[in-house]
Amino acid sequence: MAEEVKKHRTPPDPNSAKYKLNAIAAKAYADAQAAKEAGEMVGWCSSNFPVEIPETLGLAVCYPENQAAAIAARGAGERMCEVSEADGYSNDICAYARISLAYAKIKDAPEQNMPQPDFLLCCNNICNCMIKWYENLAKELSIPMIMIDIPFNPDYEVSEAEVVYIREQFLAAIRQLEKITGKKWKEERYKEVMEYSGRTSRAWLAATACAKYKPSPFNGFDLLNHMAVMVTARGKAEAAEAMETLLKEYEENHKNGVSTFREEEKHRIMFEGIACWPWLRVTSTALKSRGINMVTTIYADAFGFVYKDFDDMCRAYAKVPNAINLEMARDKRVKLCKDNAVEGLLVHTNRSCKLWSGFMYEMSRQIGEACDIPVVSFDGDQADPRNFSEAQFETRVQGLAEIMEERKGAAK
Repeated sequence: MAEEVKKHRTPPDPNSAKYKLNAIAAKAYADAQAAKEAGEMVGWCSSNFPVEIPETLGLAVCYPENQAAAIAARGAGERMCEVSEADGYSNDICAYARISLAYAKIKDAPEQNMPQPDFLLCCNNICNCMIKWYENLAKELSIPMIMIDIPFNPDYEVSEAEVVYIREQFLAAIRQLEKITGKKWKEERYKEVMEYSGRTSRAWLAATACAKYKPSPFNGFDLLNHMAVMVTARGKAEAAEAMETLLKEYEENHKNGVSTFREEEKHRIMFEGIACWPWLRVTSTALKSRGINMVTTIYADAFGFVYKDFDDMCRAYAKVPNAINLEMARDKRVKLCKDNAVEGLLVHTNRSCKLWSGFMYEMSRQIGEACDIPVVSFDGDQADPRNFSEAQFETRVQGLAEIMEERKGAAK
């Protein structure tokens, strides 16, 4: 029998943005585990809770959404969801929540382990359903939960009353964490964290804006992979350095006429909705095989925070995509589509985000109308592979490709 020929893989460049960003994401789990083993308290934190608070206090925190995405991407989403369902949790609730609740019970997932929490940090500006998820964790684990409420804003601007409401909650959260953990808030440290967060965010937003170039110097799926650092480590010096490296690389790619999108870029689309992590390779291949590059997503804006002081930070957290009105949410996406010469919109209707999906249906229609681009949607789930149809996805992408091709032909 002939010996199997193994493909030679070039060792990763330790000076590259990809290497640095992957190292930061991995280090977050290692640091949390080390803190736990040293007897320090560790928290679980929702993705849009103000990262500046635990970072300034020097607390180790983990992010259940990131863990659930990693577990799902590595093939264990269904197994973990079934653990929660066996305990009576409905198949209709968020797959991230089901995975997280299962992990809190069995305390082991080789695909992505992290230390069990001593406290919970929850903020509802990413999703109101998260409140019940974290309340159940708090009850089942008998640990304290700190809740920050970011009210839905019906206006374009954040009112001073809303800033006061949010500021007092941020300050209350700081006091609670000082009492729970024994750590102390230091204003000078906060200023350092604020500076790093601003540097990281500005570089991230500038890097993702490089999609304005034709062809784009990056594959849009890079945005999904690098987003973890924006969620977990935005206030760290190493994150700022890595994102500035990413921006430099994208600018160099454009200058040299290269891209991390390895195919010919025939079409440019915006992707809306949560990534289907168990099927990420399938979704990526279906697009790449047709020369479709996902050049932008609202996630770039969602985790890019630029502010000048504590009150301005409160405003920033009140303006994340899931806490703003239809008009502002639509206009943000319309701008991304126009800035990046988008030709089509691909929308993931996430099974367990039913209220959001209804909102998204109307917003997508308005985006398509405002930008004069075709819009197609597909049903799926961010972490439960039982709720994704590869055939349906292929059909939708094929239809979108054909419409974009026809439009280009008619324009010649």
